[in-house]
Amino acid sequence: MWFSFIEVDRVAGFWTYMFVLSKVPELGDTVFIVLRKKPLIFLHWYHHITVLLYTWFSFTEYTSSARWFVVMNYCVHSVMYSYYALVSMGKYPPRSISMLITAMQLTQMIVGCCINVWAHNYMATAPPNTCHISNINIKLSMAMYFSFFVLFAQFFYKAYLAPKTGKKAKVEPPVQDAPAKKTEAATNGFTRQRNGVVAH
Repeated sequence: MWFSFIEVDRVAGFWTYMFVLSKVPELGDTVFIVLRKKPLIFLHWYHHITVLLYTWFSFTEYTSSARWFVVMNYCVHSVMYSYYALVSMGKYPPRSISMLITAMQLTQMIVGCCINVWAHNYMATAPPNTCHISNINIKLSMAMYFSFFVLFAQFFYKAYLAPKTGKKAKVEPPVQDAPAKKTEAATNGFTRQRNGVVAH
C-alpha cells in the first residue's frame, strides 16, 4: 500500500500542515494594505490567492513534489519576513538585501518549474503508483510558477533596473509608510515584492 511522506514522517507532516495553515494569516498582508490605503498591486493578491488554492488542493492529494515547494517557500519566507521584521523595527538593511530576496524568489520560481518538468517526465516513464502526483497538479503548478516568474521578473526590473525619471518614478511601498527618503529607497523594492510572496 502506498503512503505519503506526510503520513510516514510525522515531522514532515506537521510542518507541511503548518505550511498549509500559514496561507490564511498571510492574507493579513492584504488587510494592512487596504487599511493603510496603499495601492494593492496585482502581484500581491494574485500570488496570495493562487498559492492558497494550490496549496490546499495539493494537500488533499498528498502531492509528492510538494515537499520541495514547502521547503523552498519556508526558506525564502524566513529571510523575507526577517527582513521585514527589521524594517518594522526601524532598522533598514541595504537595498542590495531586498534585491537578493527578490532574486531568491525568482530562483524559487525557476526551481519550481524544473521540478514540475522533472515530475512530468518521470510520470511518463515510471511504473504506475510510484510517484503520487496527478497530471492536473503538475499543469496547475507549472502555470502558477511560470506566471509568478514573469510577474516577479517584471517587478525586479521596475524596482531595481528601470531608469528613474523625475519624482514620479519613485515606487510607493504599499505596506509600510517610509519615515524618510532614505528609508523609502532602502525598503522600496522589498516592501512591494514582499506582498507577492507572496509570495510565495
